[in-house]
Amino acid sequence: MTDPRPARRLHMITWGCQMNVYDSGRMADVLAPLGYVPTAVPDDADMVILNTCHIRDRAAEKVFSELGRLRLLKQARAEAGQGMVLAVAGCVAQAEGAEILARAPYVDIVLGPQTYHKLPEMVARASRAAGAVIETDFPVEDKFDHLPDAAAPQGLTAFLTIQEGCDKFCSFCVVPYTRGAEASRPAAAVLAEARRLVAQGSREITLLGQNVNAWHGAGPDGQPARFGQLVRWLAEVPGLDRIRYTTSHPRDMDDELIAAHGEVAALMPFLHLPVQSGSDRMLTAMNRRHTAADYLRIVEKLRLARPDIALSSDFIVGHPGETEADFQATLDLIREVRFASAFSFKYSPRPGTPAAGAAGQVAEDVKDRRLQELQALLREQQTEFNAACAGRTMDVLVTGPGRRPGQIGGRSPWLQPVHMAGPQSLIGRIVTVQIAAGHTNSLTATLIEELAGA
Repeated sequence: MTDPRPARRLHMITWGCQMNVYDSGRMADVLAPLGYVPTAVPDDADMVILNTCHIRDRAAEKVFSELGRLRLLKQARAEAGQGMVLAVAGCVAQAEGAEILARAPYVDIVLGPQTYHKLPEMVARASRAAGAVIETDFPVEDKFDHLPDAAAPQGLTAFLTIQEGCDKFCSFCVVPYTRGAEASRPAAAVLAEARRLVAQGSREITLLGQNVNAWHGAGPDGQPARFGQLVRWLAEVPGLDRIRYTTSHPRDMDDELIAAHGEVAALMPFLHLPVQSGSDRMLTAMNRRHTAADYLRIVEKLRLARPDIALSSDFIVGHPGETEADFQATLDLIREVRFASAFSFKYSPRPGTPAAGAAGQVAEDVKDRRLQELQALLREQQTEFNAACAGRTMDVLVTGPGRRPGQIGGRSPWLQPVHMAGPQSLIGRIVTVQIAAGHTNSLTATLIEELAGA
């Protein structure tokens, strides 16, 4: 029977990490039973949700800037007799909920990342109440237990959150304050969601968590299990050809997980393993709880287990107290490890974190210079890694059309974009290619086998 209710239009604006992308999709799933359907533009939206991130510099100001634009749109719709529910979700909402309502009283709903399963209730309360609805507590119940099984397809590559929160309390990071303590989903729930994603057409799944390799949930038999075992169970899901995970922490890189990298064919040979600094003095100041030598030992074990593994990392320059010698130690570590790619940032204070009020704040011009030098080295290594792929044969998951007519594009096992001539009928297949050339940010290839992975 056709639903007689007119569709309500939902526009999502998402900042930040892949977990926020996943959360935005689940918020849309939660609102679907209320009749909300996605729309690409806010102009005709009955509800707009800003899913925010507090990690990057000036995150809150970017949110308020966007809210200022949406305020005018909301007023215009009201004058035309149309309503708009305006919601702010995510980590900025969690950290600055009261401030959001003080500076933007036209916002209807403020919700933290642990409460979006309550969105239908919040929408109902906002429609009844004269004031705004705010939900930024860390509820006792697990939000994943309250999410619908039905979810919109994500496509050939999908995200699956298995772990949330953080117990590490790095000096620069707000995540423990905005996402709460570490919590892991049971393996049965993760496996069930993975099977649903595969049934909807996903061939590659990236497992997500603030410290994803800290996962320590109940196994299918109810007994405690670790992340390496979960990877092995996922590899047994029929039709799941590729497994990735992010973001990991060196402290949780145990021998069982390292062994899985060498023994589980579906686990891709690319690992994002943030180190942040190559200076032990800075690592202590950051409360990272590992040393540069610890990190190098993990890299050595990984390369023994999986010789073709490639590494990515995160780096922060200019953390309070960082000297030129500390910075040079970071460059030395980069030269020793040789990274395929990396993310790097200038330190910027986050209110409420230990580093924000620490002595020895580094001048902006010094941070700028160090970041440019570090990024030049990382860019050189990324270009060399891609160039070394020329002439190699590899399997590529074709994910869509290429950049030019007659091209298709996909992902290498090392997460590089690959472009090649070929028919769009190959989208969704894993094909064998020979790499013709490696560029700074991508590879070009020649198709060898069209039927691989059919």
